[in-house]
Amino acid sequence: MMIDPSSLSNLSELTIQHAHFDWNISFQSKKISGSVLLDFTTRVENVSTVILDTSYLDIDAVTYQEQEIKFTVADRHATLGSAMTIELPESIESVGTVFQLKIDYSTTPQCTAIQYLEPEQTVGKKHPYLFSQCQAIHARALAPLQDSPSVKLTYSANVTSPLPVVMSALLSSVEENEDDTKTYKFKQATTMPSYLIAIAAGNLVSKEIGPRSSVWCEPEVVDQAAWEFDTTETFIKTGEDLLTPYEWGRYDLLVLPPSFPYGGMENPCLTFVTPTLLAGDKSAVDVVAHEISHSWMGNLVTTANWEHFWLNEGWTVFIERKIAARLHGEAERQFSAIIGWKALKESVNLFGESHPATSLKQDLSSGIDPDDYFSSIPYEKGFNLLYHIEKTVGIELFEPYMKAHVLKFSSKSITTDDWKAHLYEYMEQHGGQETVEKLNTIDFDEWIYGTGMPPVDPHFDTTLADACFDLAKRWDEAREDEDTSSFSPEDVKNFTATQKIVFLEKLSDCAPLPHALLSKMDELYEMSPIRNADIRFRWEQICVMASYEPIYPSVIEFITEQGRMKFVRPLYRALYQAKNGAQLAQDTFLAHKHFYHPIAAQLVAKDLNLN
Repeated sequence: MMIDPSSLSNLSELTIQHAHFDWNISFQSKKISGSVLLDFTTRVENVSTVILDTSYLDIDAVTYQEQEIKFTVADRHATLGSAMTIELPESIESVGTVFQLKIDYSTTPQCTAIQYLEPEQTVGKKHPYLFSQCQAIHARALAPLQDSPSVKLTYSANVTSPLPVVMSALLSSVEENEDDTKTYKFKQATTMPSYLIAIAAGNLVSKEIGPRSSVWCEPEVVDQAAWEFDTTETFIKTGEDLLTPYEWGRYDLLVLPPSFPYGGMENPCLTFVTPTLLAGDKSAVDVVAHEISHSWMGNLVTTANWEHFWLNEGWTVFIERKIAARLHGEAERQFSAIIGWKALKESVNLFGESHPATSLKQDLSSGIDPDDYFSSIPYEKGFNLLYHIEKTVGIELFEPYMKAHVLKFSSKSITTDDWKAHLYEYMEQHGGQETVEKLNTIDFDEWIYGTGMPPVDPHFDTTLADACFDLAKRWDEAREDEDTSSFSPEDVKNFTATQKIVFLEKLSDCAPLPHALLSKMDELYEMSPIRNADIRFRWEQICVMASYEPIYPSVIEFITEQGRMKFVRPLYRALYQAKNGAQLAQDTFLAHKHFYHPIAAQLVAKDLNLN
């Protein structure tokens, strides 16, 4: 039975229970060196080999019961790395036997899990910095592991570094060494998948923002970050009210340097977030509600492999929007869902209606890199399936079911079939046969295996969106006579940041606007100076789609001052297709390639046909 098509490990034969890392960080040689001590339990009889996932690691030695033993590292698989096979001196006969292996190794410059930043790439420009990003299959480039979300382990680490270190674990102590380094000791006692092992090191300071939360970042931005994220505790409490008590002890935030490729990464105890959230007006902090929701959906209840990624992300978006509804009212949830629907449409259009990447349950059996299928589909198609079920069975049944889902699958890794079986079991138990019959009206096969957009129109409440849609319609219609006398700054004066985003998104569905209209809109609404990254992205996107060349310098500035893929990839693609834009896009990327995270650089290069 194939447990995980994205792993080369012998997962069916044994499982890692705990990993202990002993690491030395060298910023000079851009290397983490040391060892990992792995605790295994056998799952079958007569285990004679251990196969682990690795990627671009330098393996020095393997020790078993104080003896060095034989190992080989296979030739590299195009996307999955290199299988490391360790031969045990004698077979382990019985199921449930516990044993340890110690592996001495170091990372290399090709390891995709870690990005090293030169001092000039940081805010303070004085010290180097490193951070990891292991999702989806990059933990194997940090340590030899069973790099599969089907395996949930605890971990501990002793990390020696000349600069402060943080991890996705709780800090237990710091020891000073004689050579101006310190050793930071961490423990993660809650089981979690390998893709959540995370580390960052640099000129880091922290500031408390709540009873169980601090924000970590460079000293230059710590006050701004603490102010921007001071509502974090409210999000955690609301998540607890909806689900179960928060299990991870601390919920800290690390604001990364600008090249971080994602909006956020839900590393336990320490969410990593992009500095593009520092809008100066708290208009972008909802990403934190998303990452907090992962504390249950993804981190406690985890997809068994990357084919069922929607179980992490669809559920997380659903809970994130439930939190929004509790805090700001149901209309806000509906409004957020409208934005999500637009993102879903864009992803489906990008891949194509019948592309396998547009299915909810994806097929990765051919060894496809899960990063190549990364899009808003698992997030938004997943959300829409859960939303449709909630509408079908009723909110009064669905909300208690959310909690039951966490209680049932906490600390486990599950498949779509596991989820569906429990859904039916719960609904029959708590809603009777009548509710089961309602569930049976849902075409689950089409939702889960069908490609393209969902089979059902969600009919979201457009209360908060109507003013945005109406204004977009007026601008669209103004293209005929280019009469702009009816427009004024008052049109958007009372719009929230989200309403401005929806207005611009609606315009991006229309044919490109004439340049005179774009120029007038900028003059009246002062779009270009806006610092909220989502608004800036949508504004620059509609301008580039119209080949409005006066915006190009601002676009180049935006895509080279931050590396968040949500913004960078679509703007590079749009510029590449715009008049006088293709060469500019390629030249810009090649000049700044080393600024981006390796995952982002690889994907942008594909977007621009540079591979």
